[in-house]
Amino acid sequence: MMYATTGRGRAGRGRVRAAAGALCLLAGALSAAAASGGSPAAALTPPVSLTADDLTTWQTNGIVWSMAASDAGVVYTGGTFSTVRPPDAAPGTSERPAVNFAAFDAATGAPTGCSLSFTLSSGTATVRALALSPDQKTLYVGGQFGSVSGVGVSNIAAIDTASCTPRKDFKVSVSATVRALAVTADTVYLGGDFNTVAGQTRNKFAAVTTGAALKPWKANADEIGRAVELTPDRKHVLLGGNFFKVNGTTSHALAVVDATTGAVTKSYPAGFIPNTSTVQDLTTDATGFYTANEGTGGGVFDGRIALDLSDFEQRWRDTCLGATQAVLVHDGVLYSGSHAHDCATMGEFPNQPRKHLLAQSVDDPKLLPWFPDTNDGIGEPVGPRVMAQTDKGGHHYLWVGGEFTTVNGSAQQGLTRFADGPDTGAPWVPNVTLSTLTPGKVVVDWQTSFDTDDGELTYRIYKDGASTPVHTTTGYSLFWDRPQLSWTDTDVAPGETHSYRISASDGTNTSAKSTAVSATVASAAQKYPAKVLADGASLYWRYDEAASTLAGDSSGGRDNGFVRNSPTRRVTPAAVAGPSTAIGLNGSTQYVYSNERHPQPARFSVETWIRTTSTKGGKIVGFGSLTMQNSTQYDKHVYMRDDGRLVFGVKSGSARTVTTPAAYNNGAWHHVVATQGPGGMALYVDGQLRASNALYTGNEKYDGYWRVGGDNLNGWPSRPTSDFFAGQIDETAVYPTALSSSQISAHYALRTAG
Repeated sequence: MMYATTGRGRAGRGRVRAAAGALCLLAGALSAAAASGGSPAAALTPPVSLTADDLTTWQTNGIVWSMAASDAGVVYTGGTFSTVRPPDAAPGTSERPAVNFAAFDAATGAPTGCSLSFTLSSGTATVRALALSPDQKTLYVGGQFGSVSGVGVSNIAAIDTASCTPRKDFKVSVSATVRALAVTADTVYLGGDFNTVAGQTRNKFAAVTTGAALKPWKANADEIGRAVELTPDRKHVLLGGNFFKVNGTTSHALAVVDATTGAVTKSYPAGFIPNTSTVQDLTTDATGFYTANEGTGGGVFDGRIALDLSDFEQRWRDTCLGATQAVLVHDGVLYSGSHAHDCATMGEFPNQPRKHLLAQSVDDPKLLPWFPDTNDGIGEPVGPRVMAQTDKGGHHYLWVGGEFTTVNGSAQQGLTRFADGPDTGAPWVPNVTLSTLTPGKVVVDWQTSFDTDDGELTYRIYKDGASTPVHTTTGYSLFWDRPQLSWTDTDVAPGETHSYRISASDGTNTSAKSTAVSATVASAAQKYPAKVLADGASLYWRYDEAASTLAGDSSGGRDNGFVRNSPTRRVTPAAVAGPSTAIGLNGSTQYVYSNERHPQPARFSVETWIRTTSTKGGKIVGFGSLTMQNSTQYDKHVYMRDDGRLVFGVKSGSARTVTTPAAYNNGAWHHVVATQGPGGMALYVDGQLRASNALYTGNEKYDGYWRVGGDNLNGWPSRPTSDFFAGQIDETAVYPTALSSSQISAHYALRTAG
């Protein structure tokens, strides 16, 4: 369903239904798909059922720590803040008082009439926990505060939701901060920093009646309680926190206890969650429960664990790094708030700038294509801290609170929300490159796009300015994995010039068409690239694209390069004859890395052309563990020393290198090939063997990425002044074999062949 939009700011603000327009758009999309022979992608990629488009929402001037959402569509928020302000309002403008508490309409994002003030006579008051009674008549509030709108309390309070006033009949003295609450029809379970409740010993966890009487239930812990959650059958209470023991039983960070007595039903031994990690949040669905984990120091566990309610045993766990603060389940998807920055150990994105909102199936830890984002924000800072959900007006809403000050790149503090529609964000415009290496063919390659809530996208290719696509296909991509797609146009003749544009669609939203790219169809095969391909290149970047983030892979594979920090494109003259260009790098920030992560190559060849006059050296080509940062593991590389000599190095026990006797920073193009195989290491320049070592046939074992133009060189012999290469690079190829000297000399000899 599509919706019209009104107002200003980010898409999604002030939407009203436009069903007629939706039907017209859907009909048009289906007609276009039928005409091009393809079927459109779905608007959202199942099982994801929420868009990544943030909706207009009021803001706070501080941190939101807690939320509770009513069935009536009211979202209660608590934290450490003093005012709220409208969407798009700058801090300090248009503010209204909201002392550590505010209530909002789930569907509009605007405040309701419910206003309360949580204060403390000395120190900073904060609201850390909110929970509604099953009948929705009472909102229980925990934190560090001594008064609610003038009514004296002690770190816990009960609010009558109909009148939005504190219940004066609910008085319980809690000795320290309450961080977690869970409520049944007759019991309030609480967790936190306290050691006494109602004057009696209760270490970190306790239970009181809804009439404020302390219950005999005991689940005494030795460290802070951070999460309390009831199982759906109300027979057990799930506990999370910093603790190492519950009721004297060893169980670190997580425990399952009896809801009536507090006796430990299931403990988790040392190591299940490392001692350096804690449980920050818990949530359940009909069959499982899920943990949000945060760690500090070495050997931490920062990800999420799914456990079965039938036996309380682990179903799966992910090993992303970046402390998880909040978890919530909707329609079979576990949504989480964290600052994940490295999920490589579970086959997902490598270490890079933080991502704060993720989604996974409740049955599988693999990340799903849902990537709205915040920043870290204020406070610690870690970004999102809490989530809540509810339905209103026929839509489902996911609310997120925390420390953030931006959402999806725009200013937005403390609060944001997402819904099941409309999906208004279009995919990125595809990056396109053309090649015509053989007569009668134009190969159209493009880097798949990215959409924040859709993995499967539909691509349409338009030829020579036509309005009807000549080819339609689909492809799956994520922000860190955007594999190359390809289509070959054979309806061309030698000497003709043709142009191509491509759009990407999620089924509802379509990107703009890419800038037109033209090619003149070859009349004869280009000899140099033909030889590279014939000798088995598994990656071949020719750098013929205009300004974009793409280095197209001409090997016939999908391993396109990501070009970082806008190097100079279309540099001429190129290294080899023919219609080709090179890429220019600045020696400080610019480089290219492969889309695909590769296992350790047992044997390999790397080949490229270089031209430079630099006296600061730099890495030319190599294998590294990271993409958007300097790698922590790095070898299988060729680098230039400050004096212009070339070094080929691998890790085989320690750093093993061979070095050319001559320098190659004389401003001329030079052909560089490094090989390793059963015959050891060899380094060729301009078709000739310049250095070798037959002893070392192995290299360091790790999964990594091919990188061109720069990466870490710390610890390597004769480390140059710069880890990044300043100069021009062209015709980079990687082979899964050690090329022979005759193959290499043949490549060099073809440099002038058109």
